[in-house]
Amino acid sequence: MSDHGFHVHGPHDHAVEHAAHGGDNFSGKIAVMTAILATIGAMFGYEGGATQNDAAMYKNEAAIKKTAASNQWNYYQAKSNKQNLSELAISLPGVDTQKYKDDVTRYKSEKEDIKKEADKLEAESTEFNHKSDEKMHEHHQWALATTVIQIAISLAAITLLTRKRWMEYTAYGVSVVGIVLGLLAWFHVDPLVMLHLSSAAH
Repeated sequence: MSDHGFHVHGPHDHAVEHAAHGGDNFSGKIAVMTAILATIGAMFGYEGGATQNDAAMYKNEAAIKKTAASNQWNYYQAKSNKQNLSELAISLPGVDTQKYKDDVTRYKSEKEDIKKEADKLEAESTEFNHKSDEKMHEHHQWALATTVIQIAISLAAITLLTRKRWMEYTAYGVSVVGIVLGLLAWFHVDPLVMLHLSSAAH
């Protein structure tokens, strides 16, 4: 415990500490691997957090655009009501017919502009929702890659304790899977889509 509180050691910390006291090549090799994996895991975790923040930002923008579009449609409805009243007034006796005809023409023109703006805002809201879904999918890919790397680190720590060769190879294998998943996330490649295409080809 430090003067400023508790410090929690991760699996890679224990692995490095064990290697430092072990002094053998096997321990040193595993310790280096866990340190590298810890760095890669931290990078994956950062990307996962960044994509999650982007997804939330896009979702918020989508909600703002949706609200603005709703306001425009309410405005459009208000103009429609005024247009209907003006059309009704035209048929009434003793009124300035031309004035109400001009009002109807004006309301129709204003409604067209309002509708264009509302449609534009609706499209922008849909686009931001689409971007949010894409970023959230990327976040899940980064989260999966990070989890697999963490599992590899834990396996490496167990390898140091058991000194089993098969456990060492398992840790290497899981590490490769985690790194591949991270690369797929980086290049925006969905592994499920790849598997689907692969099965379709066969």
